[in-house]
Amino acid sequence: MTVRRLSLATLALLLGAMSCTADPTDGSDLDTTFSAQMASTWHYVGTPQRVQIGVLANDADGIRVVTQGTIDVAFAPLGDGGASGPPLTANFVPVPGRDASGDTPTIASGANGVYEVNGVTFDTAGVWSATISLEVDGVARELNTDFEVLQDSPIPAPGMPAPATKTLTIGSKGVTDGAIDSMADVGGEIPDPELHEISIADAIARGTPALVLFGTPLHCTSRFCGPEVTELQRFAAEYSDRAAYIHVEIWKEYQPERQVVNKGAADWLLWKRSDGTPEMTEPWLYLIDAEGIVAERWGPLFDISEVEAALEALPPMDA
Repeated sequence: MTVRRLSLATLALLLGAMSCTADPTDGSDLDTTFSAQMASTWHYVGTPQRVQIGVLANDADGIRVVTQGTIDVAFAPLGDGGASGPPLTANFVPVPGRDASGDTPTIASGANGVYEVNGVTFDTAGVWSATISLEVDGVARELNTDFEVLQDSPIPAPGMPAPATKTLTIGSKGVTDGAIDSMADVGGEIPDPELHEISIADAIARGTPALVLFGTPLHCTSRFCGPEVTELQRFAAEYSDRAAYIHVEIWKEYQPERQVVNKGAADWLLWKRSDGTPEMTEPWLYLIDAEGIVAERWGPLFDISEVEAALEALPPMDA
């Protein structure tokens, strides 16, 4: 089965096909052009959720990411003449392990991340527009990008029962180590066995909260998954008494001519549109509570402070 796999996936490769470039609002002719690209996916009607947007700069030095600080984002549905809502503040979320502590947006080399608006509620399904306002190097700019809002979330979302999937663990038989963690295909062994000791189904059956990361470190097109798995290892060490920590590898088999999705990833992330087209995005981070309900989800990036706050709010498991 061919899966239409969507992700932030090296935004630079998408830049040439994007129609959301913009010139400075003061009309000056500069050599740098800017673009916005939706990073988050599968937005839906009626529930507050996180929206993530990547901002890129293209100049003589190549394509680089705009990082740090905050930007303003206004949302509006397309096609019915609806007015934009009030501008909302989006904070920069870096890839785990990257520093982005500056106060103002800047063009950075070797950096990566997205801007996140938290608590956005969409009241109608369809195509929406995001209008992004920011100032870089003293020049105000306005960018636009469109995205889809669905009537219902096609994958598990906060408030829904978590699928009790028997995800692969280090004790699973009949599969390669690379199907448990793709990094085993290059390192020869599973590098993070502590994240593969318990399945999602077992955590739910035991009434154990679980922080679950769906991502493929070796094959991740966005290059977010590896740093996120490393951060999940840190969470597991520092908050070991709050939850189980699970990494779910996306691919059971990954070859140029053949890709097979792990059942655990498919149960959670793979869905079909009305025309039968299968689609999937990753990475996603989920927090499942002790009752087996999805408490939070983040994707494709997570704000470390948000995840830490959610873990700290859980009672110690031995309490």
